[in-house]
Order: sequence, then C-alpha cells, then structure tokens
Amino acid sequence: MFQGVTFFYHLRGGEFHFPSGSSGADPPGGLRGVPFEGSVGMNRVRRPAVAGRFYPADEVTLSQVVDEMLGEVPGSEPSGPPPKALIAPHAGYVYSGPVAASAYTRLRPFRSLYRKVLLLGPAHMHPFRGVAACSVTAFETPLGQVPIDQEGLARALDLPQVQMIDQAHHGEHSLEVHLPFLQKVLAAFHVLPLVVGEASAEEVSQVLRELWGGEETLVVVSSDLSHYLSYERAARMDEATAVAIEALRPEEIRHDQACGRIPVGGLLLRAREVGLRVERVDLRSSGDTAGPRDQVVGYGSFLFS
Repeated sequence: MFQGVTFFYHLRGGEFHFPSGSSGADPPGGLRGVPFEGSVGMNRVRRPAVAGRFYPADEVTLSQVVDEMLGEVPGSEPSGPPPKALIAPHAGYVYSGPVAASAYTRLRPFRSLYRKVLLLGPAHMHPFRGVAACSVTAFETPLGQVPIDQEGLARALDLPQVQMIDQAHHGEHSLEVHLPFLQKVLAAFHVLPLVVGEASAEEVSQVLRELWGGEETLVVVSSDLSHYLSYERAARMDEATAVAIEALRPEEIRHDQACGRIPVGGLLLRAREVGLRVERVDLRSSGDTAGPRDQVVGYGSFLFS
C-alpha cells in the first residue's frame, strides 16, 4: 500500500519520536511557528504540518493511499441511520490508517449529508488550559483546503473553556491526520478543529452540547489507545477500554488507556445524555498493521448513532 512512500519518523503512537541527540523541545522539521500562511485580506491558512511523515505529502499518492485503505475495509456496507459521531486514531497512516479507514468508509453513503465536522483531539505539542480554537480561515492538506466553520467558532468562543490559542495547533497532528479521510469520504464541508488541553470531560461535553447541531453535523474525536505495551498486554487493556466506550462509561478509562481520554470522555457523556448507541468497528494495534509486537500502540474505531 505504501510502496514508494517514506515515513521519516516512527509514528506508531501518533507522537513525535525525536532523533538521537535532540532535546525534543521543538517539533522536528522546524515546525515551530510555521504552519500558518498569510494571504490576501483577512484569510489565513494552516498549512499541513505532518505531511510527508504521518501521511504522504504528494496529492496523487495521498489520494491513492486513502482510497486503497478505504477500499480494503471488509464488510463495510452501511446499515441503520447515519452516524452522529465517531472515534478514530491519529498515528501515522502506515500504523493506524487501516483502523481509521474502518470507520470513515462507513460515512461514504452519507457524503452529502454532513456539511459541518466538529473535530476534537488531544494536545501533544503545547501545554495549555481548556480547549483551543484557531484563528485561521482554512486548514490545508495536500488534497486541498477545508474552510473553518465560522458560525460554530463564534459559538464555541462564547464558552469560557474555549479560547483562541493558535500555538496549540502548531505542529499538532491529532486533528490534521483526519482531514484527508474526511476530504475523501464527504462532499463539501466546513470544519471546526478544537485541540483539547488540560480540561475535564464535562467541559468537553458542554462544548459538544453547544455545537451538536442536527444531521448536518458530524462529530469526530481523535484518540489512540494504549501505548508501548507488549502485544498481549495492549490487547487486554484496549479490550477494557473498548468495553468502557461501548458502555458510555468514561470514568472507567484511565489516562494510560487513551491519549484522547478527555475528548473521548466528553463524547461519551454527551452520547449518554442523548441516548446514542455505540458500535465497535475495529480494534487493533500497530502489531497487527505494520510494527513489531514487543511494544505496540493500540487503535480503535467506534461509531455513534
């Protein structure tokens, strides 16, 4: 699937692993301060920060890779109502892409239904309190630009826990890696990307409640599961996490079970509030997809309807 594509960093867990001798204080590749690009008037675009490492930087190659992953999902015929929300992983595509594709391919029959995507993921690069919005007018990937949902942004900023923190989006991969999947499975849509820092599940649930919308709005929560356990230990921990997600019980998910525990918890609280049903779509690890089995990272995909 990834023939001819080079991934320069070890991206099983969706976190940067710095080369020997690096302090790890700055993102690799000189990303600090450069993901935003000015243009005419008030428009500013967040350029892709991890293209070429988490996923291919070439438009044609990226399109082919995503199409291939979506097409390889077995038994993906949709049934029931369109999903309202999903949880999917955010590591390098060679590791977690097939698991993310398991959820995203299920959106294809509803590609014209969703016009807004509320995208939440955990902070990996910069510490901050609350939930971080971004002042750009679009997020860009090699597949093109996705405009920001300005109406949703204004409503989000009315909440005390949501702030405009551009730095939180500098180099952050947990949101960016989902955009090519969304660009392939949906028609035209606007996105509201929110990075979750030091916050509570209740605070995230409040954000979701405010921006929930109707069938036109899809909620995407980004999270990997266990990190760097043996294959067998990871499978046991990830199974427990999956059971907690299916039961809508965020209090049973510890910090070491999911890097996106807080946004996941917020979604589970909101799903419990409105009576959503959870479907486990996929549960694997890097030991199943592309990596060794001595230390693996777990990935799961879940649909909410």
